[in-house]
Amino acid sequence: NYKNWFKVTNTMVSNSCIPANDSFKYTLYGSVFSLVFVLGVMANCAALYIFTCSLKLRNETTTYMINLAISDLLFVFTLPFRIFYFVTKNWPFGDVLCKISVALFYTNMYGSIFFLTCISVDRFLAIVYPFRSRALRTKKNAKIVCFAVWLIVLAGSAPASFVQSTNKGQNTTTCFENFSDSTWKTYLSKIVIFIETVGFFIPLILNVSCSTAVLRTLKKPVTLSRSKINKTKILQMIIVHLTIFCFCFVPYNINLVLYALMRTRVLTNCSVRFVIRIMYPITLCIAVSNCCFDPIVYYFTSETIQNSIKRKSRMTQRLDSKFTESTYTESFIQHNLRSLKAKIFENESTV
Repeated sequence: NYKNWFKVTNTMVSNSCIPANDSFKYTLYGSVFSLVFVLGVMANCAALYIFTCSLKLRNETTTYMINLAISDLLFVFTLPFRIFYFVTKNWPFGDVLCKISVALFYTNMYGSIFFLTCISVDRFLAIVYPFRSRALRTKKNAKIVCFAVWLIVLAGSAPASFVQSTNKGQNTTTCFENFSDSTWKTYLSKIVIFIETVGFFIPLILNVSCSTAVLRTLKKPVTLSRSKINKTKILQMIIVHLTIFCFCFVPYNINLVLYALMRTRVLTNCSVRFVIRIMYPITLCIAVSNCCFDPIVYYFTSETIQNSIKRKSRMTQRLDSKFTESTYTESFIQHNLRSLKAKIFENESTV
């Protein structure tokens, strides 16, 4: 009796809350996803070009970064369908494509988290255990790890395909929206618990632990022989890496946990529910933007990429200077020819 009374009271309290007006999310999603699509395609295609065409030497870190760029591009190429949906508020592409776009979103997000964690662990091994980790830090092992990451993220995203993703209304069809509370309670909440534990909290602990261990190692007297420039580069690398990781993934994943608790009627406070609903689309947009920020990680992580970009910029400068010199020489010759013609004309006229 007590349990039934608690359920009824809980439902009455949650139903009495004024629903948050989150209709702004469609405009926000459409604008942000369009920007992410343009910047994401440009940045990640450029990154892949550098990885495959410009870099002569590739190491295990480069292997992780190539897979991260592929993960970003796979997601970015599904964005036009999502943009169309958010602009028209209708999904005409069918249930299968809806499931694929949602699965690729989670594959990208948690794939990015795992590959960034791999880069962090690889850096930890290289700096903290430089000699003992040589046997582990090989390109072959890096490929095996990447294969395992793809299997994990695809397996984690697969359960989303078992849910009826599209819901038909009177004139519109929604894609992965407006699920009932019972669906959240029996199915979706369990998926959230799994992906948050395996795909977010464990990698977050690993990233913070590895970065802290690297910073401690750099402070030791044994590592004082390292050049100041090298230490500064490593410090910049860690700051950029952790900033992007925390900025992109922490807000959304914490909000997702709270959103699941709200939909399963665990959180019933009206003010809290209002804030969670309003923050959900904002944090989602921040999470999606990781496609644009990942190339910054490539730049600060790989010294080879920095040298490649610097080399290309120097070549461009040289070509520009050569072009300027040739233009100046040409104009100088033309000026001399004109003045010579003028003198000849003057001489002829005096004669």
